[in-house]
Amino acid sequence: MTILAIESSCDETSASVCVNGKIQSNVVATQLIHEQYGGVVPELASRVHQQRIVPVVDRALQEANIEKNALNAVAFTRGPGLLGSLLVGTSFAKALALALAIPLIEVHHMQAHVLAHFIDEHRSPRFPFLCLTVSGGHTQIVLVRDYLDMEIIGQTQDDAVGEAFDKTAKLLNLPYPGGPLIDRYAQQGNPTAFQFPEVEMPGLDYSFSGIKTAFLYFLQKQTKANPDFVAQNLPDICASIQQTLIKILLTKLRKAARQTGIREIALAGGVSANSGLRTALAEMGGQEGWNVYIPKFEYCTDNAAMIAMAAHFKFLKGEFTSQEVSPLPRW
Repeated sequence: MTILAIESSCDETSASVCVNGKIQSNVVATQLIHEQYGGVVPELASRVHQQRIVPVVDRALQEANIEKNALNAVAFTRGPGLLGSLLVGTSFAKALALALAIPLIEVHHMQAHVLAHFIDEHRSPRFPFLCLTVSGGHTQIVLVRDYLDMEIIGQTQDDAVGEAFDKTAKLLNLPYPGGPLIDRYAQQGNPTAFQFPEVEMPGLDYSFSGIKTAFLYFLQKQTKANPDFVAQNLPDICASIQQTLIKILLTKLRKAARQTGIREIALAGGVSANSGLRTALAEMGGQEGWNVYIPKFEYCTDNAAMIAMAAHFKFLKGEFTSQEVSPLPRW
């Protein structure tokens, strides 16, 4: 069972080959062109995908030592994501599957983030487990009963935590992508230097729009009194805002774990690469008696290996799609 998987939901062009549930290659091409604009420009992203998808797929096949005629299926990210970017991956996957007369497998991007934990079978959570899935576009607590049986029991009602990281970084005039830079500066700062409000949402849901507004007003007030405030206090500012965001995330996760009685706890999504979050989750896991699962860094951000892993389980159940399929950016 040999599957070629394609990921093109945002600004990474990625291809991976999976053979009988084992990842044989995972090629990721990151787009640097967006740095000069302070964020992803959808039209530019789709154009770069068009330029890169053929060489990326070719390299993935070469690294796996697989000929395209040996493929049994082609998988692709159907959504969510940027429409233009998804169109490139979807169209390429459909054309290749049609040319080779093999099945197509559509994959939900966020479901794939959760299933990235099964790439390394020696360190995989047991069912059922809770997965805190955090990225630039999503913040969710997912109850995972089986590989393809998942239920969102809590999620953000406005902005995602990844967006909160990036927008606070932009207010600090840090270059894009700003989230990793906040993490880097935070390691040198005092997380209790400044206090920021935490929005309390009912149940297990989140809200991050309020903290962004509070952070803006905080900076305006401080820089009015001292124009050099940010430059003089950057590590402390980053450490304080990061600790607040992490506390919001983990407070709800702990609440979900106590409500469900589940002690198998996983982390997934691009923001799971944040060192502060990884450390805080491990510490809370020790306090709560959880078994904590944190993916390797290369499987945190967008990559085709996680798409291949999800496709593997869908292949086993015979869940294929037709040539009539089209992208679902808001899936």
